[in-house]
Amino acid sequence: MATNTTSPAAPSSQSVMFISLLAIILLSVALVVGLPGNSFVVWSILVKMRKRSVTALLVLNLALADLAVLLTAPFFLYSLARGTWTFGVAGCRLFHYICGVSMYASVLLIAAMSLDRSLAVALPFVSQKLRTKTFVWRLLAGIWVVSLLLATPVIVYRNVVPKGRSLVCFPVYSSESHKVFHLLFEAITGFLLPFLAVVASYSDIGRRLKARRFRRSRRTGRLVALIILAFAAFWLPYHLVNLAQAGRALAGHAEVGSVGQRLTLARHVLIALAFLSSSVNPLLYACAGGGLLRSAGVGFIAKLLEATGSEASSTRRGVTLGQTVKGAPTSPEPNPAESLTVSTEPLQ
Repeated sequence: MATNTTSPAAPSSQSVMFISLLAIILLSVALVVGLPGNSFVVWSILVKMRKRSVTALLVLNLALADLAVLLTAPFFLYSLARGTWTFGVAGCRLFHYICGVSMYASVLLIAAMSLDRSLAVALPFVSQKLRTKTFVWRLLAGIWVVSLLLATPVIVYRNVVPKGRSLVCFPVYSSESHKVFHLLFEAITGFLLPFLAVVASYSDIGRRLKARRFRRSRRTGRLVALIILAFAAFWLPYHLVNLAQAGRALAGHAEVGSVGQRLTLARHVLIALAFLSSSVNPLLYACAGGGLLRSAGVGFIAKLLEATGSEASSTRRGVTLGQTVKGAPTSPEPNPAESLTVSTEPLQ
């Protein structure tokens, strides 16, 4: 993830201590909540579900992306506690690169969820034909490849630089134009474009469902909407700082002034806050699951994902979605009026 200057600013020592303490608290909460939570999601999908829908596979990859970034948290916590970066240039670039890849993968997976739902409403039969193992795994591979490529500027610009008696892992730009490019590139590709696709998808879904007088599944809509809103809430402030820093750089303002220092301090907090986006999704699944947690126990995630996204149960082969959860009782067929569109089968 990008930072906003060519060299570290020098805010007051009290401000640095407060920001460091706040970052430690946020990272610790993210690690304690997110690591077991996302591990449980991965276990639920891989172990408790025999047949995994498109949405289940997208959620699985989202949890893996969150786990990847959370595994870097102990290294950042250790450096914050020590007051200096102790893992060298390679660690500096690697850990921030993992965070960048996770950010891109998460937002692209969320966009894919939205586009999947939109396609299911606009072109249900085309959507049903595309929802195959081959297509979905190619889509997921494409998302990860694109994420790996989009995050490469992090490797180019990150370096370890001295700051007083300590070392910091910081972006170093050869010119203001490089800084502007990186900040704008990350804000546009990591947030603006994907969320424009999300907004367009949901606008299209709402228009078509209203015109057809269909009613979406409450549980489905709640789950995907919560994932989208949570990601936006945690990442939008970070990208707004990106845009603010890019605007100041274009205007030729130095980063050592009061505004520049405040934005620098805000960035450190917002980066730590963004880690919480990797820990909140399992809590959202519990909220969206409602009474499933009580009725299905540890299998509630699998139960929740049986018919999320644009999938509903299908009886073409005499199989109901309730049979996709190992050991869970067969659930009755949902009312077709409550499904997003025509019935489609989970991936075989």
